Amino acid sequence: MAPLTDEQRLVRDSVREFADAEVAPLAAQIDIEHRPPLETVPKLAELGLLGMIVPAEYGGSGTDTLSYIIAIEELARACATTAVMVEAHTSLATWPILAFGTAQQRDRWLPALATGEKLGAFALTEPGAGTDAGAVATTAVREGEEYVLNGQKVFITGGGYAEVFIVIARTSHEGAPHKGLSAFIVERDTPGFTVGEGERKLGIRASSTPPLMFSDVRIPAGALLGNEGDGFKIAMATLDGGRTGIAAQAVGIAQGALEASIAYAKQRVQFGKPIGAQQAIQWMLADMSTDIEAGRQLTYLAAGLEDSGEPFGEAAARAKLFCGQMASRVTGMAIQIHGGNGYTEAYPVERAYRDAKITEIYEGTNEVQRMIIAKSLLR
Repeated sequence: MAPLTDEQRLVRDSVREFADAEVAPLAAQIDIEHRPPLETVPKLAELGLLGMIVPAEYGGSGTDTLSYIIAIEELARACATTAVMVEAHTSLATWPILAFGTAQQRDRWLPALATGEKLGAFALTEPGAGTDAGAVATTAVREGEEYVLNGQKVFITGGGYAEVFIVIARTSHEGAPHKGLSAFIVERDTPGFTVGEGERKLGIRASSTPPLMFSDVRIPAGALLGNEGDGFKIAMATLDGGRTGIAAQAVGIAQGALEASIAYAKQRVQFGKPIGAQQAIQWMLADMSTDIEAGRQLTYLAAGLEDSGEPFGEAAARAKLFCGQMASRVTGMAIQIHGGNGYTEAYPVERAYRDAKITEIYEGTNEVQRMIIAKSLLR
């Protein structure tokens, strides 16, 4: 990778300063309370972090993908939940409208999403359709100038507060299952659309992930994103970019754990000297740093390919696969360096350890990433 530009370094430094001042102080409390940090949203919007990839004509910052990825990494270094709030809103809800929306849809939705007036979410996963996205059972039946939605979604990041949803539903039962899917833009206040109770999770506890229920939800035909039958294509393209964001989240979680471990190794004294003087601790820190930098380069490579207009799906899969595993490994070593203290909520590495695991699961499990990489190798 080429060195970061002056603009990208400015993004990194300004988001890090913001994260240290505004995000990190809330991280432990919102984790304990299982609540999203909605009080941070106006501040994220003011800094332009909710519309980074959106062109200026729609009220966004118009930055490149790599700058956005750097911002996600810096937010995750302080709080994994805040990072995934921004990532899901941007990569999974805003980007599909930017990439596949009509001029009318872009004009209507992008300014509100870019400025944080409205937050977005992506609704694909169902009780019977997770990794097997083609098994989506939620239906959208055309009736005149409307579609009628019926079904349920689960594990929807941002579902508890989002006002704009990209919903993948079945419009046809003919042919291969994945060919009958379509994508729709659905507003939260549409009659028949209800949001259930949020999940209580192992990690990223403050992230809102409730089920969504659709009972005869009528939406205008103009809410169709792309064409009928494009849903699977739109979902997979959306997840490609989202995976780079999750890789960045994993890098940020690991970086935060490393920095906490370095600080602890300098101040924790055993056998008359700081534990950082022990070779066993030094080697763990060296391995952690090396793993993180490898993951960062894989992630930046995927973002750079997207910026250059080249295929990046395989690179994104590699980055997410490696970084998810890396974050779990690095945060585990951070716990080890902290010893018994690391197993308590008094130290941030305990939360980092729990938060890291989800990066191996959502937006495509490790096994899915391996399938994508292998398929490309054998093509």
